[in-house]
Amino acid sequence: MYIYIYAPAMSERFLTTHEVAARAGVHKLTLIRWMKQGVVAEPRRDWRGWRVFDEAQAEAIEAFARNDNVAGISPSIQRLAELDWTFADAKTSYLTHGLHPYPAKFIPQIPNALIQELSSVEDTVADIFCGSGTTLLEALQLKRHAVGIDANPLSALISLAKTAAPTQDQTSELVVLLEECRSLAAELEGRDNDLFGADAPFISKGWRPEPAVSEFWFDPHVVEELAELRLRVQRLSPVAKLIAEVALSSIIVTVSLQDSDTRYVRRAKKIELGETVRRFCKALDGAIVSTSEVADILEPRFTCRVIAGDILAEPDVPEIDLVVTSPPYPNAFSYHLYHRTRLLWLGYDQARFKAEEIGSHRKYSAKGAKGQNEQNFAEEFGRIFRWLAERMRAGKYACFVIGNSTIQGRTIDNAALLTNVAAPAGFSREAVIEREIPSTRKSFNPAHGRIKRENILILRRR
Repeated sequence: MYIYIYAPAMSERFLTTHEVAARAGVHKLTLIRWMKQGVVAEPRRDWRGWRVFDEAQAEAIEAFARNDNVAGISPSIQRLAELDWTFADAKTSYLTHGLHPYPAKFIPQIPNALIQELSSVEDTVADIFCGSGTTLLEALQLKRHAVGIDANPLSALISLAKTAAPTQDQTSELVVLLEECRSLAAELEGRDNDLFGADAPFISKGWRPEPAVSEFWFDPHVVEELAELRLRVQRLSPVAKLIAEVALSSIIVTVSLQDSDTRYVRRAKKIELGETVRRFCKALDGAIVSTSEVADILEPRFTCRVIAGDILAEPDVPEIDLVVTSPPYPNAFSYHLYHRTRLLWLGYDQARFKAEEIGSHRKYSAKGAKGQNEQNFAEEFGRIFRWLAERMRAGKYACFVIGNSTIQGRTIDNAALLTNVAAPAGFSREAVIEREIPSTRKSFNPAHGRIKRENILILRRR
């Protein structure tokens, strides 16, 4: 019996996907993505079904990678420019993206596309105005490390919960809390149905904000139910508490007398006894399901760091490979105002956030010396770009999703403004892609915040 072993000559040696990716200076999964997109040719496969590249194919991929990472219009930018950025039929609330309401947030498909094209596996992706953590979750899903910064402490809380991966024990804690609260809701609803009024009013031993908040913005029985829920949430272990706090925060505006997330006016609402607890149960149930899904797909080796602080204070962050963020539109929104009741119920310093918030409508509509304009915005972002230049690798990209603003009757092209203030810090403009905003997106201030289009500004660190 003869066994023939085929041994190729040295000139016939083939390279693996890993070897070609290493030569091209990209991650293996980036090379696989290029092949699936058809921007580089698929090689033949060996008897095991593995890709094998000859020398000519490897050199062609190296040339493509060099072209994809030099000045000029790269293939990645060209592909991004050809996308339909409306994502009209895309599902936007998968996993924990629907964990907490957050007006004017961008849809996850936007950072997903930018991260895939402009970074590689194991890179660090930063969102320096992280909002509700959309970019952070997409980065982790795509096997990148994530860094988020936001002066709004509620944003940091939501971002941490959205990217949390609870253990089975932590999920079990939440399930126990859910069952306890369902029992409490049934008890309270039973009191409501008592025709003879024999039951004393339900009074919680939990903490509640000052009367200016609790008595003006909430019915008395809602205050007691929120205080009781907060008391029970505070008893949980850290990760379970984090998720439950976000579930609690998500219902606060709906059970308050604030009109909505996007209107800071008081109006009467008919919130029945027990309804606050019941709404919390629904939010917590959804949070248990969605965070468990996230725990199943995220790999522990990819980390997420969230900093609750003022970016103008120049926080210390790891070296950054890509920035994807939606910065504030000056004079459009006032997050400190619309999140006020949530911040106070969670025990945060709302006044501090109000002072640190960049671009808020309150600052830009103020009269006299306290009023701000586009020069203030430019000065703040000049500082931000100088800070960012020290923390970004050369040749890497910073993407800003931003629309125009109206300040004192003038239309401000914020993409052009950012381009100009970024240049002295060493950033050059690679592309500006216009995106239509769906008409269903809510605006805080129709006179200043109703924006029909926004730009995706792509800068590159020289």
